[in-house]
Amino acid sequence: MSVGGKFMLGCLKRGSDRARERLHAMTEEERPVPSSRRLLRLVMDSPIPSVISDPRLPDNPIVACNQPFCDLTEYPAEEVIGRNCRFLSGPATEPWLSEEIRRGVREHRPVLVEILNYKRSGQPFRNAVLVAPMYDEDDRLLYFLGSQVEIDAGAASPSSMRRIRAAELVKALSPRQGQVLKFVAQGLLNKQIAGELGVTEKTVKMHRAILMERLGLNTTADLIRLAVEAGL
Repeated sequence: MSVGGKFMLGCLKRGSDRARERLHAMTEEERPVPSSRRLLRLVMDSPIPSVISDPRLPDNPIVACNQPFCDLTEYPAEEVIGRNCRFLSGPATEPWLSEEIRRGVREHRPVLVEILNYKRSGQPFRNAVLVAPMYDEDDRLLYFLGSQVEIDAGAASPSSMRRIRAAELVKALSPRQGQVLKFVAQGLLNKQIAGELGVTEKTVKMHRAILMERLGLNTTADLIRLAVEAGL
């Protein structure tokens, strides 16, 4: 296993006591489907700071994070795992934007907001936060993907430029590729997308591979973020 894989597995094992106790108390029917490998793929290879949270545990705690997230926030993994993402909030964090994120979580839909967050040192930073639901093969909510991009305060309309670029890239896709990308942004798996579009799972996999290549992306997490930035 790669060093990154060992790091991520270590993150998955270092949940808070409360989260672990809740997990052990679950019945077999309640337990989330084992998806460690999928989690690793989602965040480990992404250069974008990313976390995975588990809504089946009390307060939707983070259960996995990547090194870019630790580098951005200055928090070591052991101080991240088991906590809700709100720990990045501080005195000047906009409450209406925090509520927008919570509403997206409640409604199980992707949300992208620019919010003031704080690093471990107390330094504030402008954060373009994406939160998107992820589902299992039975269409049950499994996890939330959260990714962060620090916005350079000195840049001219950085968010607008990212959104414009994303929209331009998506506009150049074929109608079918656009449909696949939209469902990916909603957190659906290949099997679910195939059912929605009335095509084979093999066809969906082919379109996803083409999407990744055309958009110059490496991970599903990056693909989801671009789709949401484009307004899908």
